[in-house]
Amino acid sequence: MLYILLFVLCILLFIFGMTIIRFGLFNLSANKLKTWLIKLTSSPLKGMLTGTFVTALLQSSSAVMVITIGLISAKIMTFPQSIGIILGTNIGTTFKTELITFNLDAILVPLAICGAVLILFKNKKARSIGMLIFGIASVFTAMKGFELLAHPLTSMDIINKFILSINDNIFLSLLTGTIITAIIQSSTAMTGIAMGFLTAGSLQLDAGIAIVLGANIGTCITAVIASIGGGKESRLAAFAHVWLNVIGVLLFIPLIPTLTDHALLLANRKDVQLAHISVIFNVVSSMLILPFATKFGEMILFLHDRKPNK
Repeated sequence: MLYILLFVLCILLFIFGMTIIRFGLFNLSANKLKTWLIKLTSSPLKGMLTGTFVTALLQSSSAVMVITIGLISAKIMTFPQSIGIILGTNIGTTFKTELITFNLDAILVPLAICGAVLILFKNKKARSIGMLIFGIASVFTAMKGFELLAHPLTSMDIINKFILSINDNIFLSLLTGTIITAIIQSSTAMTGIAMGFLTAGSLQLDAGIAIVLGANIGTCITAVIASIGGGKESRLAAFAHVWLNVIGVLLFIPLIPTLTDHALLLANRKDVQLAHISVIFNVVSSMLILPFATKFGEMILFLHDRKPNK
């Protein structure tokens, strides 16, 4: 029970760290980000580049989707304008996945102390930078926790059986990634957990890939919740986010064995391999849809706009 409690605390620490990073970055550039989202969406390509940049900056695709849905609800942005941003959020979110593969163990304590001191400053910019630094320290500490707890957790009979079952079942791995991500509201945290078990040797790479694919579907729940009560176009944007990820996952499921077999071409460490494969999935999914962005929007309208607007 102690190990499970520590594991849950690591998940909470990871999400806490990502949230503080987001707050820090948002405080530094909130007004500019909203202006970019509104102005640089005249074409799907511009929207995708803007969505990628803003998501990479905020370190959260869910946050950008919530902002976008809020702008649509306020009639500042339209659903067609949001298509490019939705494509970009999937690419932008891979920056944080790559970030957590770096080894910062030696400087975690100095980072945390430095960040905590800056947070105490009255100056808003210094405080925001402190939140950013402290958040990074929290995320990397949680990642180390995932890695250290993977061995003791898999020695527990029930968890060992579960890990073995998802190692042998791609569909179950996919479902696990989807459900856990929907609960904890962070695809990056789910990816971080998978990386920890991969590094410990408990999880197979193909199961890890399936978990990451599932996490991309699970993270859509935030946008769906944010769209409730936001009007027809807000709901359409949320559904577009869901369909983008579902279509991408369906296309990539048959490719999991190929990606697993050729993962060594990407990197030597399995956690880095998983991060790179996550980038490939998100970039390819968005790039495949981009030339058909208008048709994609029409498909969403056809599927989800059959009732008259009330």
